[in-house]
Amino acid sequence: MSPETPESEIRALIRPYTGEPAGIRRTARGFSPALRWRAEGERWIVLGFDVVAGRDAGFGPGSPDLASVVELVDSVGKLGLPEVAEGWPESRWNRFALDASEAELFQGRALLHTDINPSNLIVGSRGTWVVDWAWPTRGAGFIDPALLVVQLVSAGHGPGAAEAWASGCAAWGRADPKALDAFAAATVRMYRTFAGRRPGAAWLEAMVEAARFWAGRRGVTVV
Repeated sequence: MSPETPESEIRALIRPYTGEPAGIRRTARGFSPALRWRAEGERWIVLGFDVVAGRDAGFGPGSPDLASVVELVDSVGKLGLPEVAEGWPESRWNRFALDASEAELFQGRALLHTDINPSNLIVGSRGTWVVDWAWPTRGAGFIDPALLVVQLVSAGHGPGAAEAWASGCAAWGRADPKALDAFAAATVRMYRTFAGRRPGAAWLEAMVEAARFWAGRRGVTVV
């Protein structure tokens, strides 16, 4: 999500608060800053986390952070599904699939972060962390590594090199190529739709091009 994301899209994507941060943070203990306190009002929630010293991960070719980035995404994929996430089936890409059978390929029992980008993977001298667990869902395990692929392509990697990095995630190796193809096409449609709603949003145009480049590398024609 970008600071420019329309409020209507944010409302559509964020579920009602159900105690998620505490449940997810307990599950991700060790590579996610600990939640220390929480305060709630009728229309707001304030969360207090441990302070960690670090910077946004570098996703570009040659970045010394890439191995740590892959390790973090793989670590998320190896988490058990917490009870709190049982009722959060992934659905955001469903409407961009060609049909219900394609959308079914995006379902599964993996805990997903779903917002893999440089600012959510923090690298410090004393550790690495995954932050901003605002959109966790239950779905196919390949989704987070696939999102990493799109981000890496956007950062300057070729699609083949990006997939080679993603292959360091166990969930990627288990993925059905048909599911990856369907997800690549759905991701193009998703970003294309969002970019159409926000003409001039450079970051969305960049994501459209990255997703399209990746889909083309997989031989997927997007209609």
